[in-house]
Amino acid sequence: MTPESISPAGTYEPAGAPPGCPAHGIGPGGLRRLYGPGAEDLEAVYEELRTEHGAVAPVLVHEDVPIWMVLGHSENMHLVRTPSHFSRDTRLWGPMQDGTVKPDHPLMPHLAWQPLCCHAEGDEHLRLRAAVNGAISTIDHRGVRRHINRATQHLVNRFCERGSADLVSQFAERLPMMVMCEILGMPDEYNDRIVEAARDLPKGTETAIASNEYIMDVLTRLTARRRAQPEDDFTSHLINHPARLTDQEVSQHLRLVLIIAYESTANLLANVLRVVLTDPRFRAQLNGGQMTVPQAVEQSMWDEPPFSTILGYFAKQDAELGGQRIRKGDGLILGIAPGNVDPRVRPDTKANMQGNRSHLAFSGGPHECPGQDIGRAIADVGVDALLTRLPDAELACDEDDLEWEETLSNRHLVALPVKFAPKPQQDVMARPAHPAPSQRRTDWQVSTPQREPVAPEPVAPTPVPEPAVRLGAFQRLLRWWRGE
Repeated sequence: MTPESISPAGTYEPAGAPPGCPAHGIGPGGLRRLYGPGAEDLEAVYEELRTEHGAVAPVLVHEDVPIWMVLGHSENMHLVRTPSHFSRDTRLWGPMQDGTVKPDHPLMPHLAWQPLCCHAEGDEHLRLRAAVNGAISTIDHRGVRRHINRATQHLVNRFCERGSADLVSQFAERLPMMVMCEILGMPDEYNDRIVEAARDLPKGTETAIASNEYIMDVLTRLTARRRAQPEDDFTSHLINHPARLTDQEVSQHLRLVLIIAYESTANLLANVLRVVLTDPRFRAQLNGGQMTVPQAVEQSMWDEPPFSTILGYFAKQDAELGGQRIRKGDGLILGIAPGNVDPRVRPDTKANMQGNRSHLAFSGGPHECPGQDIGRAIADVGVDALLTRLPDAELACDEDDLEWEETLSNRHLVALPVKFAPKPQQDVMARPAHPAPSQRRTDWQVSTPQREPVAPEPVAPTPVPEPAVRLGAFQRLLRWWRGE
């Protein structure tokens, strides 16, 4: 037995900061806020919480709603792998039940219960998850990779002749939406408005609810069109799956897939490109073949995961986690970013993590991200194609001048200005002149690369004339070895 620890609803008072002092990010009960003044650098906040409380810490989210922040790697894995104790059904959360979290809460797009596989359990979870997995399995893998390459060429054509660009707003924030609109079967819906709404929705801003309504309107109309006239796309296969999803279930799952895939991949692209442009050793490893783009993507998922946290999990019964007593109805935040730097599993955060895929970027357990290979493919092909077109791209500002927008859900690079020698436009339908190794791959599952056959060493030519009867390879090699 361990002593009963602090509940989020308790009255813990840390030393050195008066309760409610916004300058220190301290709210009611002396709990640390994960939003507003004092929460500009959440990475530092998480380390302070780890030092003070250990692997699980009591915190406050928007409007001072209490919740637990899970900081430890093993504790996060236990959270996602123990559905008997922790659920993703937000209706179980005490503040939702007692009205503390109101309908206009900034995080309501994340918190409102919806008929989604990520909120369901048991047989209902299996039914909904089967439909999503089934629709994903119908994706034309090679066709999508070709579309990613064409979309990259299209975007690069917009700025290649100028010799400068912002790789966040002009590339990383656009490529994932172009690809996802194609996969879902709504390429005509791609425009600035849908990109802006997808960026705004997860932030918990005052306009997040309006952005959510815009996205849902687009997807509801798409569902109605494909219900009446199905085509060979993700949406049609989701509708026609034997699980027989309702229109509401279809449109809600489309939103889930679109937003998660878009936001995570936009962040992933920006993070990988930033490291390539700012770390000479990293770029040298890529250029020299010591590291492939997929390996660079995996390293980025350790260092800068696309989503910092996932809100949330909810206790189905009293439990203990990380030395803290969790009561039935308590909420918990899956701490992806802090879990990835847990000193118990990663004492040296500068160490190369090649070959180690135990990061938390895609969650785990029954709610592990089903479309993670879509994001990996977009990053793999997109980064390869961009660097092939712009091999001389350099950062156009000091590294210290780069800025991030940080929210509870993620840390998003604001801009990544680059300069390069102006390049001519390229036919978007043409194959790259010098494709990188990952572009030549034909397998879709970039997370499980297959070993490629090794070609035999060429046999050195012999100085003697070729005999009338051609000798076998072994005989020719033997004659060469003897000097004949």
